[in-house]
Amino acid sequence: MNFIILFFTLLFSGFILAQEGDGTTPRISEFLKLIVDMKEKLSAMETRTSESEKQILELKNKETTTVAFTAALGGGGAAYGPFNIATTLMYKTVITNIGNAYNPSTGIFTAPVSGLYYFTIFYHAGGQSVAHLTLYKNNEVIVITSDHTSSEFDTADNGGNAAFVQLQSRDQVYVRMDLNAYVWGNDHHTTFSGFLVTQM
Repeated sequence: MNFIILFFTLLFSGFILAQEGDGTTPRISEFLKLIVDMKEKLSAMETRTSESEKQILELKNKETTTVAFTAALGGGGAAYGPFNIATTLMYKTVITNIGNAYNPSTGIFTAPVSGLYYFTIFYHAGGQSVAHLTLYKNNEVIVITSDHTSSEFDTADNGGNAAFVQLQSRDQVYVRMDLNAYVWGNDHHTTFSGFLVTQM
């Protein structure tokens, strides 16, 4: 389209110059200058078009990035813990792992792209021991969910927490259980979930 506009502009300009002039060198010089000016303008337009296409492609790539996971602790229905050290939980029953950013072998989610993410942690436990889980970003505490030891009549405890977290690519998010704490593990209780809300 730009070449067509340039062609007709040059044709029209040449026609006007030919009508006004007598074919002398100054008129030809003006015509050549006009061609150079139009070429520079066309080059600038093509550069702007290329930049716009690049921005559109980047936006499309952002729109198609999907990251989401949910994993349960697993274990076939048994107590997990207590341990004498803080322990990173490995949620081994993967329910969803779009983008493969969650690693069930380590319990660690690694952000594939920079953006705003949303995470949830839930646990089920009995009342006879302390339950205490912490959501971490790298080595930084984000949120905690916990419950103290209950009476013998309180046979089940449930808790959870959630947070929006801004991550850079390769940041890591994981859940750590405090020392002397425990939770109940099976394929449906005690879960860790997260998803990408938007890239940034």
